[in-house]
Parts: sequence; structure tokens; C-alpha cells
Amino acid sequence: MEIRQVLCTELEKMMTENENIVVIDADLSKPNGTFPLRKKFPERAFDVGIAEQNMASVAAGMSSYGFIPFITSFTPFASRRICDQIAISIAYAKQNVKIIGSDPGISAEFNGGTHMSMEDVGVLRSIPNLVIYEVVDANQFRQALPQIVAYDGPVYIRMFRKTIDDVFTDDKYQFDLFHADQLQEGKDVSIFCSGIMVQETIKANELLKAEGIEADIVSIHTVKPIDREAIVASAKKTGAVVTAENHNVIGGLRSAVSEVLCEECPTPLRAVGVKDQFGQVGKMPFLKEVYQMRAEDIVAAVKEVMTLKK
Repeated sequence: MEIRQVLCTELEKMMTENENIVVIDADLSKPNGTFPLRKKFPERAFDVGIAEQNMASVAAGMSSYGFIPFITSFTPFASRRICDQIAISIAYAKQNVKIIGSDPGISAEFNGGTHMSMEDVGVLRSIPNLVIYEVVDANQFRQALPQIVAYDGPVYIRMFRKTIDDVFTDDKYQFDLFHADQLQEGKDVSIFCSGIMVQETIKANELLKAEGIEADIVSIHTVKPIDREAIVASAKKTGAVVTAENHNVIGGLRSAVSEVLCEECPTPLRAVGVKDQFGQVGKMPFLKEVYQMRAEDIVAAVKEVMTLKK
């Protein structure tokens, strides 16, 4: 199932149970999957048109009256375009607004560089009172949405729109918004990954296993507040770290992990992600190759950082 279908289905369930939940779009309800909610909840699902800053301001106002607004748009329009509204009207005012940015980073594909937000996490991570969560797969997202609604405060959701391979297939899996997911125990290197790069890390792990390298793999779905304990415990165990993210390596997961390691457990680190560049038009396989975000690139980073172990 596409991630945007999960969003619509789960929002419909929660809106049926909780009349305070509202959805506000900015002319992208069909691409983002929320259009059906307008028919079922005509008084609680709105479209403000191509006016994202107004969308954020409306949501902040509704939150001040006790509503729980979800605002949705493509990632660049849900982050950098409305940054001031997020900072002042939502986060500074401590409003309970949930912000969904879809198609982050290279997943914007044919929408090209203008729509490829490589900087959204870095920009928004510097704003106080804001939780930042990135979807890994459909099963996790189903569990995440109720917790995001239950959390009293603003949350930014970085959401891949379409179908992606499931990672969390075990019925016993229990999501926790504020704790990372340990995917595999290992002793040679720590790999901290997020979003679509979790699936790429799993592919890389098969290549590493073939060479006898045991990776400690941790999925960091919430980059703020980041799970410091999980990062330190893994780094102390392996002595070498690789981060893998669909974002500029400046400001996102690599920066967040580096800050923790610098303060608590200095460890050699190499980063897989966009190396301070803008995006371009292309399909995902091409873009992963261009920006060196393939499984093979993760393997290369692992081998390099392991030579730096003390």
C-alpha cells in the first residue's frame, strides 16, 4: 500500500473517533492522498489553495481553539516556504499542529530540484518545541499516527508518498515515537539510517554479511528529539559510525548523530547522503547513483570508517 493511502485511511479512522482532528491542504490533496477526506468530513477537511503560509496560519488559529490540525504539502512547501509560520505561529506559540511534508529529498523525482527539499530537517531541527519524525514504512506509519495525535505539541512528518518495501513485518513490532528501532545487532560498525535509506541499508547489510562484517543497524525515525541512548550504546559497542539519510549531510541525521557523539562518545563517522548539493530531475535509481546513496555507497563508507577505528 502507498504511504499516502495509509495516511488517508488512518486519518479517516481517527477523525471518526476524534471530532477535533481537522485536515488542511494547499491544492495538493490528490497527490498527497487526503482528497477522499473532503467528501466524508466536509466541515473538517479544507483546501486553502496555493497558499501554504496561510494554511499554516489557519492551522495555528484552529489549534488555539482546541482542534488538532494536520497540514499537508510537498516537503519544500511544508518546510522552507512556511518556516516563519512554523517558528512563530506554531512552535513559539506552542500550538498542536501536525505538519506533513511529502516526497522529501530525491523522492521528488521528476518534480526536480525546486521540489527536492534537501534542507528541511536542518532548517526545522533548529526550531524549539518541534518534533521531527520520518516515515520508514506503511506498518510503522500506522502505529505512528495515533502517537503523533496523542502528543500535545507540533510535529513535522517527513513522508515518502508512494509504495516502499516494508521493514517492520513482525506482528510483535511496537513503535515508540521517541525511541529508535534496533534492526540488527552487530560489533563491527554502527549504521544509523532514516527514511528511504533504511531499506537501502538493509540491502547494504547483505553485502556486508557476505564479507563477514557485522553491522549494528539502528533506524532513527525521530531525529528530534533524537534517541541519544541508542546512539551512544551502539557507538561504544562498535567504535565506528555511518549515517545514511535522504537529506543534505549538513543539518540532518549526520549532524544530529555527530552532536551526540561529540558530547558523549567521540567516534569516527562517515556520512551517506546528499553532499551539500541541490536536486535535479530523475528517477530514484539514477538519483541514488548521482548522489552516492546506494547500498554500495553505504558499504564503501563502512569500509572507510572501519579503518579509522581506534
